[in-house]
Amino acid sequence: MYKSFLTVLCISFLLTSCNKTQNPFEISKQHVGLLTDSTQVKDLKTIYANDSIVKFISGDEFTGNINNIEIFEKGGKKLLTLTPKQALDSTSTIGSIRILDERFKTENNITSLSTFKDIKENNKISRISNLINSIVVGVDQINASFTIDKNELPSNLRFDMNLKFEPTHIPDNAKVKYFFINWNH
Repeated sequence: MYKSFLTVLCISFLLTSCNKTQNPFEISKQHVGLLTDSTQVKDLKTIYANDSIVKFISGDEFTGNINNIEIFEKGGKKLLTLTPKQALDSTSTIGSIRILDERFKTENNITSLSTFKDIKENNKISRISNLINSIVVGVDQINASFTIDKNELPSNLRFDMNLKFEPTHIPDNAKVKYFFINWNH
């Protein structure tokens, strides 16, 4: 009797000590705060019950079915902008998340306020895309994209659309303009 009681006590202690509460501002490859790569649009009301959800719903006449969902704290601070994989579908999962609040961070402390130096020192850069007004730094290990305005670059690199950017081209102090997590697979 005593052994079985002790066994049950040990098992219940192990089970309760394994329960880790999710940090609402932690970013990893499969989650952003309380969102996961399998979260459906219909679940957002439950996940953000204490926050405000604003859905921009439009037809396809001008916007091409853009269906962004913005998450605000009750105090009015914008946290995230979510883009579902399928417009106007409550069972759709989230395709991409724009990180707006600096409290959201990766395990390597990368936030929306990070610089290029922070990104390259803590992550393996997968690709750098050259766009008209910006460059996009891709980090596959966390499904992230970081947009850096070309105004952050030396003037001789801003206008050459054919330039294949390397990490050495980008100044360490170049600030991140946009920080996205992409789940569009």
